[in-house]
Amino acid sequence: IAAFAIFAALFLLAFSAGASSEAKMNSGNASQKNIVETAVAAGNFKTLAEAVTAAGLVETLSGPGPFTVFAPTDEAFAKVPKGVLEALMANKTLLTAVLTYHVVPGAVMSSDLKDGMSIKTVEGSDVKIAISPAGVMVNNAKVIQPDIMASNGVIHVIDSVILPPAAAKVVA
Repeated sequence: IAAFAIFAALFLLAFSAGASSEAKMNSGNASQKNIVETAVAAGNFKTLAEAVTAAGLVETLSGPGPFTVFAPTDEAFAKVPKGVLEALMANKTLLTAVLTYHVVPGAVMSSDLKDGMSIKTVEGSDVKIAISPAGVMVNNAKVIQPDIMASNGVIHVIDSVILPPAAAKVVA
């Protein structure tokens, strides 16, 4: 209930902030907000915020960190088949595994990423980084906006939901 209340308050704050939120985020003023507040204020992470709330991770991701979050947009979640997304949202253990696979301990800036590197996630499995003229990939997801600073870490916006190996087998 507390996590839902926090999410609801953040959602209302983001809703009342209107279109200026993204401009503030892009101008660097978002560093006063934590990762959850920054994502909610952006307006394009509603599904991620719902999932973080359902998994009970709001308090953790609002904590001191630092964290690096590879954050899928609402469009990224829309690519996930509806039945699969519903199954994930209904299974807290699986949902938590998927979400923590998007989180890396520490603040990893885009300038820290190297082609071919592996990074251990909070979930426990590694994500692979590929860098090419087409851009930066985290597994099969393209980084579409890097280095959004928050008070407790950094967000890299990605265009797809990535699945840890164990979850990929379950939802396949």
